[in-house]
Amino acid sequence: MAKKAKPIPAGFHTITPYLIVSGAQNEIEFMQKGLGAEAVHEPTKRPDGSIMHATLKIGNSMLMLADASEHAAPTSVMLYLYVPDVDAAYRRAMEAGATSVMEPADQFYGDRSGGVKDPAGNTWFFGTHIEDVAPDELKRRSAELFKQQGTAA
Repeated sequence: MAKKAKPIPAGFHTITPYLIVSGAQNEIEFMQKGLGAEAVHEPTKRPDGSIMHATLKIGNSMLMLADASEHAAPTSVMLYLYVPDVDAAYRRAMEAGATSVMEPADQFYGDRSGGVKDPAGNTWFFGTHIEDVAPDELKRRSAELFKQQGTAA
């Protein structure tokens, strides 16, 4: 008799991003070079050689991806990746072929963050938490930011 499986597989969290892209092999290579991703297993391929399923690990999180097909169109997403050094992560992604969305900068909410767009059109924001901001202070800072920008909260 087979051993009962856990409802959430070992190494996974409750939410696991699943990206559908055009050019999954290129996306995997970008994630490995630019984000430090590790392949969890050899990708499963369709008869035409396109990738039906791949699982990668970035830090302590899993991510799945596949080539688009007649059953699933490519979609772009925005992901936030916490890293020890946002500036180094941003540079590494740029060197691997990403384009800049926002250079790293200290943010009012307590993170230093910056963002890139990968070759498949997904946006990756990198964050390094640099300050714990109390809720009242966060509210004050966001109101100040909106005031400077001339927008309402």
